[in-house]
Amino acid sequence: MRIIGIDPGSIICGFGIVDKIASNIKVVKFDAIKFKNKSEHLHYRLNQIFNTISDIITEYKPEVAVFENVFYAKNAQSLIKLTAARTAAVLAALQNELPIYEFTPREVKKSVTGLGNASKQQVCYMIKSILKIEEEPQFFDASDALAVALCYCYRSQQTGNSSQSWAEFIKNNPHRVVNK
Repeated sequence: MRIIGIDPGSIICGFGIVDKIASNIKVVKFDAIKFKNKSEHLHYRLNQIFNTISDIITEYKPEVAVFENVFYAKNAQSLIKLTAARTAAVLAALQNELPIYEFTPREVKKSVTGLGNASKQQVCYMIKSILKIEEEPQFFDASDALAVALCYCYRSQQTGNSSQSWAEFIKNNPHRVVNK
């Protein structure tokens, strides 16, 4: 299974693609969409995020898109921009008919480092170690995106499927539902 993990951002949007075959996980590609000029109009950046993520999905053909949830921003304006960037990336995945899964930053960090409050440096170190990446990711956003993809891989191994809600679990496992 090919998974794309996305760490959304309006200035830097990280992505990482991994292949999961049985219990083996291999890196396919990781990078970030980086805007050189923070003063570029937000609408332009959102369009670029949408188009670039769409192009990446078309080229690498992942089967699942996994996102880090937005949970914190320094101020309301930052939260709005971050949410808009995330929405652009989610729409790109939906336009390409990918199922969407989401994890909180704490879940992602804990699945990769064992600590829910790990630093970006710790996450990057563990990603490099787990996935045997020799090169240093240019941006923490790219290693965070790989961490999101890894979190999905680990969760789907634990449960035997990738259900993220009770409704999905019941649909995927009707034999495990007990009716009284």
